Amino acid sequence: MEAERKAQAALPPPANDAEKLERMGRLDQVGRRVLVTIDLSLLPPEEMNAARKAMWDPVEEADAENEKALLAMAPPEGWFLKSRYGDKAAKAAFMIVQHSNLELWRRFVPVLEPLVAKGEVDGQNYGLMYDRLALNEGRPQRYGSQVVCEAGKWAPDRLEDPETVDERRKAMGFPQSMAEYLAYFQTNYPPCT
Repeated sequence: MEAERKAQAALPPPANDAEKLERMGRLDQVGRRVLVTIDLSLLPPEEMNAARKAMWDPVEEADAENEKALLAMAPPEGWFLKSRYGDKAAKAAFMIVQHSNLELWRRFVPVLEPLVAKGEVDGQNYGLMYDRLALNEGRPQRYGSQVVCEAGKWAPDRLEDPETVDERRKAMGFPQSMAEYLAYFQTNYPPCT
């Protein structure tokens, strides 16, 4: 995290909001890429939460900074459109909101939905945020993007109409079926407990 902050501090100021969003996106991702691969399961249970908190505190600090900056930059049309900001900047804006909170998900999910059909928002990104919002509001998720640990295996959190989840995933541009997505978690993430 600090290396990315130093690298960005050495750069000239961003030329525009798109470049600023891209830099914010790099800061959003740098810590997460490392932390999700760390297996804390070998720690005694009483130490696990303290270790997790110490690891994630700098990420959450960067998240708060990014949220504040993103909201200050929010365009009048309500979202950072691909056609105006470019794919990288639009993806960065999505990641910042996706890693934020219920208030921002409630604000942006309704804005994003009609933009998917216009090609201004990636369908998979919309699906991820929709699922996160639904589960946090006590509703089942629609696209199966959020997983939980069940009996030592990754499984989708509550799903609406599980029999047709793959059809919904495909319609939104998810590259994997539900089974392929879960297999990816099993092989690329630390064991769940």
